[in-house]
Amino acid sequence: MPSIDGDRVLRDLAAARAIGTYKTGVHRPTFSPDDMRARHWLVEQLTQAGLAAEIDGIGNVYGRDPTPGRKLLTGSHTETQNHAGWLDGILGVVFGLEAARVLGTGIDVAAFADEEGHFLSFLGSRSFCGLLSEADMDGIVKRETGQALRDALQEAGLAGLPRQRVDQTRYIGYLEAHIEQGCELEDNGLKLGVVTGIVGSKRYRIGFVGEQNHAGTTRMPKRKDAGVALVKFLAAVEDLFPRLAGPLTVWTAGDFRVFPGAPSVVPGRAELIFQWRDTDQAILDRMDAGFRDLLRQANEGPCTVTILHHSVTDPALMAPWMQTTLTDAAQQRAPGLHQTMPSGAGHDAQILSTALPSAMLFVPSIGGISHHWSENTSDEDIVLGCQVFVDATAAMLAAAQQAGRG
Repeated sequence: MPSIDGDRVLRDLAAARAIGTYKTGVHRPTFSPDDMRARHWLVEQLTQAGLAAEIDGIGNVYGRDPTPGRKLLTGSHTETQNHAGWLDGILGVVFGLEAARVLGTGIDVAAFADEEGHFLSFLGSRSFCGLLSEADMDGIVKRETGQALRDALQEAGLAGLPRQRVDQTRYIGYLEAHIEQGCELEDNGLKLGVVTGIVGSKRYRIGFVGEQNHAGTTRMPKRKDAGVALVKFLAAVEDLFPRLAGPLTVWTAGDFRVFPGAPSVVPGRAELIFQWRDTDQAILDRMDAGFRDLLRQANEGPCTVTILHHSVTDPALMAPWMQTTLTDAAQQRAPGLHQTMPSGAGHDAQILSTALPSAMLFVPSIGGISHHWSENTSDEDIVLGCQVFVDATAAMLAAAQQAGRG
């Protein structure tokens, strides 16, 4: 079996961590100067590994093996959430880089732009899979500032560059490694997780419009308080969703605010960002119907309630034969210390699965922490995970070659 250089893997991750360091984590929002520095750093590493590397017009870094034959595509992402962890995303990219170095042929490596959704979740992988039109790009803005995607691409030096598209005839599949971002592996004393499926999600941004007025002189029966309307709606959701959800369903009010946000002013406007996730499409749809029914009921009150934005990501099942290969590799290196499991977080693999057979490998997250600068995984678990990842890539390529000869 191929042997990785564990020290080299850890050095690569440390080098990436030095770009945009924040406390013990990283702050590299999409298309920021530090994010672009990380992308150019990756191009250098891929080039040194013998790949033809470039950054395309949506910010995807793409390292292409120039040798003949079908390939296995590997990767993840390099940007981070704000003031977040040092492994979320980059771990899978570095594992792919190490596979390319060790195997010498058969591996392409990609870092897809904006998996984290500063502009649009899975922006780069959507583009790569042909799910992002030019018209779509015209309407995308940065969630924190409202900056247009087109302007951000211009500032990053990417405007006018072609966008890469997946060549399905080139690839046998897509393989991604990631930290778990939860605590199931750690709680069970396990070292590796083979992902069976990735949750889908439904996300809404809801606007509440009432009447802004003086907080001291506006009598309660006369008020059209947008903040109260938001709170009542959220309470209704919290009452309904446990009756519609499955055992693994999660939902989150990720952001809510009132305007103008002053103690002496009745809020005239409020906004709520809300999402839910599950691997079962029927459950997602059932909750969606309930959510929309509550919106209709909320509109019977004194405030107007509207959907400002709605996005959907479908659940994705991972390819069974790739799961089997990962499980076999895990058993060889860590017998009895692995399990199959669903992913509660979204990943580029769920977008790639619309075009290619796809699979994912998890390594533990200490304390289950992610999307925070204290996120961490032990060096031992990182190195073990990379070795199993490379073993599996080699086995997948060998099986494809054997099938081709057959």
